[in-house]
Amino acid sequence: MENRVKRVIIYARVSSDRQDVDLSISAQLKALRDYAARNGYVVVKEFVDEAESGRSTARPSFREMIGLARTKQAPFEMILVWKLSRFARNREDSIIYKSLLRKQGIQVVSINEPIEDTPTGRLMEGIIEVIDEFYSSNLGQDIKRGMRENASRGFFNGSRPPFGYVRKKIKDGDKERNSLEPDPKLLPIVQRIFNEITNEKGLKEIAKGLNRDGVPAPAGGKWGKQRLHKILTNEAYTGRLIWGKVHKGKTSLPPVIKDNAWPAIVDKSVFENVQVTLSERAPKVTHPRVASSNYLLSGLVRCRNCGASYIGYGAKSGQFHYYVCGTAYSKGKEACPSQHLPQEKLERFVTDKIKGYILTDGHLLDLIKQSNEAFDVADNKRKERVGVIDKEIEQWQGRLERLYDFVETKKIEPDRMAQRIADVQDKLNLMRQAKLDLENGQGANRAAYIDPQKVLSYVAELRHFLDERGLFERKAFLRSFIEQIRVGDNKITLDYTLPFPPANIKQETVSVLDIVSSAPLFANYLGTKVNLFRNKM
Repeated sequence: MENRVKRVIIYARVSSDRQDVDLSISAQLKALRDYAARNGYVVVKEFVDEAESGRSTARPSFREMIGLARTKQAPFEMILVWKLSRFARNREDSIIYKSLLRKQGIQVVSINEPIEDTPTGRLMEGIIEVIDEFYSSNLGQDIKRGMRENASRGFFNGSRPPFGYVRKKIKDGDKERNSLEPDPKLLPIVQRIFNEITNEKGLKEIAKGLNRDGVPAPAGGKWGKQRLHKILTNEAYTGRLIWGKVHKGKTSLPPVIKDNAWPAIVDKSVFENVQVTLSERAPKVTHPRVASSNYLLSGLVRCRNCGASYIGYGAKSGQFHYYVCGTAYSKGKEACPSQHLPQEKLERFVTDKIKGYILTDGHLLDLIKQSNEAFDVADNKRKERVGVIDKEIEQWQGRLERLYDFVETKKIEPDRMAQRIADVQDKLNLMRQAKLDLENGQGANRAAYIDPQKVLSYVAELRHFLDERGLFERKAFLRSFIEQIRVGDNKITLDYTLPFPPANIKQETVSVLDIVSSAPLFANYLGTKVNLFRNKM
């Protein structure tokens, strides 16, 4: 199985706003095909988006490629691109799509930015993408404007419809838009849930009845309080479309609200009465779905006892905030006796460790040096190949001149020589194009070099990244370092990665880093497990 030939996809793109500086589609494709051939890869399919901007969602081939990757058994293991900026110019898009692809076992490889598929490599990749984005405009705004316009006309923007609905295609000129219509099979389940809450049944009782009767839950699994609460508080069931609703302070634009956007499953008066009922019964905590949006480590903290994710848990007073096991929250301490974690204490420890170990001048400069050295190696290989091609061109040029000599001296009839001359000329043209492609690659590689002085100019900004940037960006940044945070057995274990231990490391943590203390610099990006807060929470 390990010797199986790797199957790859080739993706090439030229931005509409960078056509004057981008390598042409044909040149990208040739370089990508040559790379695949040299490495013994089988090219399954090629996807091309010509004159498409990285800021635009109108990349049909890219969307088709991602759709193919999301199939149950994707027919490839790798996507080859000319440079990382050809895959996505938006750091957020890159994180989302690469995370999706990684879960499918698919790797994105830039043939001009030699980066290993390791945590160190992903860190270096992230730095390159941050620099790419630094020179790009505010990405994603075109997408948001398009979705806002779509929503204002009553069309559905989401990828997954609410439980009880299915997507319905609607003709809109020469395009198709999405709306919703009730799913005949699931509609009775939604109506049952609203009827039972109206008849004074509690959420646990409703969930128990649905599970007992074998009623299918959204995305499989069992019914629980959180799933029921999500349905009972979703205004989509009244036919109302709400798009762009965010937490206070996130945007100056109001959400788009459109009544009667699709057929209602629940009458508005019934829905409003249910909200009153839920409010009266609500415990003195913020609902996890709302609370988790303000929790930096949501999705990373896992329970060692039951394997469930921890969720945000905040008192209505706003004084106390915790991470709590999802099983313990929905089913009680009997189901999982896990401990609560103070939000501020856990988040501060994690961010301090990352800033202290990773985001230092020395560490980042070493990463830049390593990357530039890798570019040098790639350039040297290109120069060697150019030298070989020059010798071959000289040999074939000599053959062509000898053929012309034969014709001029009439030793051979011109008609008999025409095909041989054409063949040699074709061979020379191919070699000259190959040389030109290699030289273009050298120029692009030099342009990709990262200036250490530029890194130093904003390294302080990176250190403050976790304190000052938006929540989405900070979450994504943390996922570049942290695999998971496991909680249980009276201890918390943070599984994260370090390129190497800093010189001023504290004594109490040396024991967990001794496995890397004698390793060559950047030889590996080793996962390091640190026990935190033992018996302190």
